[in-house]
Amino acid sequence: MKSYQIIVLFFLSLFIFSCTDSLTDIGSGVQPTSDQIKVGTDTFHLTSITEPVEYINSRPDSFLLGSFYDAKFGSTRADILAQLNCPVGFKYPSNAIADSAAVIMYYKTWTGSQNSPLNVNIYEMNKGTFDYTSLYHSNIDPSLYTDQSIKLGQRIFSAKDAVVIRADSTAIRFKLSNSFVSRFGNDAYYSSTDNFLKFFKGLYITANYGAATMLTIEQIDLRYYYHYTYDSKDINGKDSLATVNSYLIFPANSEVRQVNRFLHDDRASVNLNRDSVNYISSPSNFQTRVNVPLKRIKQRMDSVTTGKNLKINSALVKVEVTEVAEDTASYHKAPEYLLLMKESAKRRFFDDREVPSDTCAIQGSYTTEEIGTTGVYKHYYSFNIATLVENELKVAKENGTTLPDNFSLLLVPVKISTVTSSTTGLTSYLYVKENHLLRAVTVRSAKNAYSPMKISLVYSGF
Repeated sequence: MKSYQIIVLFFLSLFIFSCTDSLTDIGSGVQPTSDQIKVGTDTFHLTSITEPVEYINSRPDSFLLGSFYDAKFGSTRADILAQLNCPVGFKYPSNAIADSAAVIMYYKTWTGSQNSPLNVNIYEMNKGTFDYTSLYHSNIDPSLYTDQSIKLGQRIFSAKDAVVIRADSTAIRFKLSNSFVSRFGNDAYYSSTDNFLKFFKGLYITANYGAATMLTIEQIDLRYYYHYTYDSKDINGKDSLATVNSYLIFPANSEVRQVNRFLHDDRASVNLNRDSVNYISSPSNFQTRVNVPLKRIKQRMDSVTTGKNLKINSALVKVEVTEVAEDTASYHKAPEYLLLMKESAKRRFFDDREVPSDTCAIQGSYTTEEIGTTGVYKHYYSFNIATLVENELKVAKENGTTLPDNFSLLLVPVKISTVTSSTTGLTSYLYVKENHLLRAVTVRSAKNAYSPMKISLVYSGF
């Protein structure tokens, strides 16, 4: 090849390489530095403290009854005040004769000892009753509703007695007094629920003996047994009287009101000064307050994304469970759900029955995860509060207010119900209410030396 051809090929190669390089870098070369997206990640320690809960709104769909003591969380006593619904419009046959009456409590589960005796007494609510639309707190005073002068029934039993194989294998039956039976059979009171509640205001069910067993009652019914006769013919065609044995059910159901009362007599003696852990327990016992350093977080994000629009991509709070109980029959189970929520939203959710939005509350579920393939498991609740934090910054900016040093949130045990749309596939809340079951969990605090409670952020400026 001639020398001038070699020189031409050399310069042609340089030209092609130069064009390729320019095309590859054209995006970053044209984009000004001020338009580039900046991404930041940071971790901030929180502060946390365990606080007592004096009461919750009582909206039970099941009931606790009995007493249970735990060395860590203290004692819980539970009793029940319940209105009964009537079979509206029912009329007894003209020759009906009352036989007996019984309150039947159905349960399959309990916490504590199956052999420890419970002495359960049932009294009539003879002083007052409930208004259907009002809120009633779990620290209600029973003396406003009964003077316990009319005892309807009583029985001593242990939890295991309800699992003996028989027709009503999950039931404990309380035979009611003869005086109750004699006055309860007037169907004139069944014209409406309101009329019936004026006649019979409800039941007060309370238990004593020890502190070893807490029943979870699924259903309470009052059964009123009666019989009547009618003219019939026997197999030979002769006139005879046939007897029919029947009963009415008066349920403690959602159409009337029930209140589950909870007491924690020794709560003041529970050790809340353990820096390494916080407690969360229900019903109406302890919650944990978490403080997020909002001002410091904002200052740090601003320093990374100077002059740009801020977007919080993730703000993850992982609440780690520790001191996990192995024997769940003898200890509190962990709550299935916690709500990390603004304190100002508590009334809206639990009094006004609003469902949570991600600008004021985030749900976390109890999660168990194996660490690699070690056979060792970690337990935690996880909350992504990015929208919640972002909304706080937005509101402060719009109102021209100064951000507080700390942003306070509450960790509250809740019971939730959801529904999934068959058309969109989206899941939404039916309700969220304070957990009224016996549940408790110990979590690592913000001062925990091994793994302190913290918030991990991913954010960007554009």
